[in-house]
Amino acid sequence: MKTLLRSLFASGAALSLVSCATGPLGSDDDYGLQRDLNSEKDFVSESGFSYWDDKPGDGPLWVAIDLSDQAAYINRGSVEIGRSRVATGKPGHRTPTGSFKISEKTIDKRSNLYGRIYNSNGTLINSDADSRKHSVPSGGKFLGAAMPYWMRLTSYGIGMHVGPIPNPGSPASHGCIRMPREMAMRLFENAPAGTRVKIRR
Repeated sequence: MKTLLRSLFASGAALSLVSCATGPLGSDDDYGLQRDLNSEKDFVSESGFSYWDDKPGDGPLWVAIDLSDQAAYINRGSVEIGRSRVATGKPGHRTPTGSFKISEKTIDKRSNLYGRIYNSNGTLINSDADSRKHSVPSGGKFLGAAMPYWMRLTSYGIGMHVGPIPNPGSPASHGCIRMPREMAMRLFENAPAGTRVKIRR
C-alpha cells in the first residue's frame, strides 16, 4: 500500500469533460454491484478469468481493451501479465476504438457530466442526472459520479477507472472502461502517464 500511495499523482493540466458514471453516489455503496468484485479473493478468482502476474516481460507495459470480449489484457511487451473483466460503453455511449495513451491519473475523480441532483433539503431528486440536460434547483447541488483510480485516455472524457460490472461480458458504461477495484488499483500503480492503450472491437 505504501508503494501505491507513493506512486499516486495527477499529470497534465485540467482537460475537458469527464464523462462516465459508476453508479449510486454518496455512500459506501458508491460502486453499486461492483462491491462483489472488490475483495482480493474475488479479484483473483472471479470466474477464473481476472488475474495479475507481475512478470518482467520483454518490453514496456501496455493495455489492450477488447470490446467484443469486454476484457482488458495487460502486457509487458509480448508477455501477458494480467487480464480483467471490464464494462465499456452501452448503446448510445460507444467507447472509441484506436490507439491512446494515459494522459492523466487521479485517484479520486468525479464526473462533471453524470451523477445525482439533490434539492436544497439534501433530498435526492434525480439519481441518473446529466448535467447538460438536467437543471439543479435553487440551493440544490449536483454530485458527480465517483470514478476512483481514473486514467484518462481522451480529451473528451473517456478513461479507465473503478466501476460496476453488473453483467460481465456486457457493456454498461457511458463510454469509459470500468474495471474491478483491485485491477484498477494495480494498473494505476504500474502504468505511468504515457502508457499505450489499444481499444479494439
